[in-house]
Amino acid sequence: MKQVCVLGNGQLGRMLRQAGEPLGITVWPVGLDDEPESVPFQQSVITAEIERWPETALTRELARHNAFVNRDVFPIIADRLTQKQLFDDLKLATAPWQFLAEKNQWASVFEHLGEMAIVKRRVGGYDGRGQWRLRAGETDQLPDECYGECIVEQGINFSGEVSLVGARAHDGSTVFYPLTHNLHQDGILRTSVVFPQADARQQAQAESMLSAIMQELGYVGVMAMECFVTPEGLLINELAPRVHNSGHWTQNGASISQFELHLRAITGLPLPQPVVNSPSVMINLIGTDLNDAWLSQPLVHLHWYDKEVRPGRKVGHLNLNDTDVARLSAAIGALVSLLPAEYASGIAWAQSTLR
Repeated sequence: MKQVCVLGNGQLGRMLRQAGEPLGITVWPVGLDDEPESVPFQQSVITAEIERWPETALTRELARHNAFVNRDVFPIIADRLTQKQLFDDLKLATAPWQFLAEKNQWASVFEHLGEMAIVKRRVGGYDGRGQWRLRAGETDQLPDECYGECIVEQGINFSGEVSLVGARAHDGSTVFYPLTHNLHQDGILRTSVVFPQADARQQAQAESMLSAIMQELGYVGVMAMECFVTPEGLLINELAPRVHNSGHWTQNGASISQFELHLRAITGLPLPQPVVNSPSVMINLIGTDLNDAWLSQPLVHLHWYDKEVRPGRKVGHLNLNDTDVARLSAAIGALVSLLPAEYASGIAWAQSTLR
C-alpha cells in the first residue's frame, strides 16, 4: 500500500486525501506542529499543500527525508524574487519588474516601469494580501519594513486572466488541462470557466512555458501557472508548486482530477492525458454559510471544506459542468438567488464567458 504525507492540513490536503482513497493510497494531511512520532513519514512519500512553512520539530524531520518530493523547489517558488529570476533565466514572458531595496529607487522605478507600480511581498502574500498598487504620489503608503522584502512590477493592462494546471512525472513526461479562465476580485479567485478546447495558440504558449519551468526545476507533480492575457500573448503572473484553486473544476469536469493527478505523479503511477468532454464552471465560496438549497440544482457539485466561516475565507466551492452550454449557463444563473449579492457579478462574468 502506498502512503503519502501532506505537509499542511487545510482544504487541499483534505481533497488530496479524498482523491487517494479510490486508488488505495493512504494520504495523511499533517499539521506543522504535529509531533513527529505521530506521523508515519518514514514509510511515506512527502508532499506539501503550502509553499513555505516555519521550522518546527516535524518540518525539521521532513526536511531530512529523502522522499520529500520537490523539497528543494519550494523555496525558489515561494520567494517572488527567485521566482521572477527563474522566468528571466528561462527567457519567459512576465511583467517588467525589479527588486525594491530602498526608498530612493522610486524615481527610477516609475521611469522604467510606468505610472502604475504593483508592489508584492517576496514571501507570504496570498489572495491579494501583501500587495499594493501605487502611483508616484502614493509611495508613502508602503510600510518601511517592505523595502528589501518586496519586488515591484509594471501594472499590466490585460484583457483577462488564465491559468494552466499541469503535471510532470518522474520520467519527465508532462500532461496538461485546458487553460482555465479566471475572475479575481480583491485579489481572490471568485469564478473559473474552462472549455474542452482552449485557444490553441494560448494553450501552446502556456504549455511551452510551464514545461520549461518544470523541466528546469526537475519538478514532479501538479503545478499551476497564472497568466495575464495581453495582445502580445501570455505573461506569467505567478506559480503555485501544488494543486491549485483554479484547478478545482477538475474534480467533476475531467476524467482525472488535479488531486489524483498529483498523487499519481509523486507515487510513480501512470500519468495519462486527462480527458475533458464538457465546459465547466467553478464558483468559490468565500465567507459564506452553507446552504443546502444549492443542491436543488441538478448540475451542482458541492465541495465544503468544513472550516469556520469568516469574511474573506475560502470555505468551499461549487462545480458545474454540462455539454449543453445553455443548460450550464442557466444552472449557474439559478444560483444567483441562492447566494449573497456579491456573487452576482462573478456569475454574470461566467455566463458571458460561456457565450
